Amino acid sequence: MLQSDPSKIRTLGADLRALRKARSMTLSDLACRLGRSVGWLSQVERDLSDPAITDLRQIAAALDVPMSLLFTHAPGPADEAGHVVRAGARRRIGSGGAGLIEELLSPDLTDDFEVVHSTFEPHSRSGSAVARPTRELGYLVSGRLELVVGDRRFTIHPGDSFRIRGEPFEWMNPHDAPAVAIWVIAPPVY
Repeated sequence: MLQSDPSKIRTLGADLRALRKARSMTLSDLACRLGRSVGWLSQVERDLSDPAITDLRQIAAALDVPMSLLFTHAPGPADEAGHVVRAGARRRIGSGGAGLIEELLSPDLTDDFEVVHSTFEPHSRSGSAVARPTRELGYLVSGRLELVVGDRRFTIHPGDSFRIRGEPFEWMNPHDAPAVAIWVIAPPVY
């Protein structure tokens, strides 16, 4: 059995590096957007320097992620870090708008994919079609969800799964009960 190396426990810096790379940005690209030096950003990504709140706000905007994602690094027990995410310790991601609550099921953002627990509130909708350069797979745990992928509309029921390959998509939950899905996204977008 492999043992976890405490020096390899994922951190804010590791997540920032993963997000930057998922957006095909170099250290220089992001540093330029932030008006900071490459050295400073490198130190932040290696957890040698703690960014100020204003820095985090700028980093979140440059990476197009909610700032709350950067604040929620509450460590669990050391022997579980990087392996287990307890139900009560999931990181909230996304904007929380449009009646969608998203929680990161992955221990961090350093893999080639991320797993998200998505709750679609009753009578909610995404608002408009979104297209992102990802491959996505979803599995509906409960409720019903209307999904439009390209020009096709689907009603998704519990136990159904679906795939989106970079096509424009939108979702709606016109029903009276929440819909809960497990969503796998590659590469990570949050």
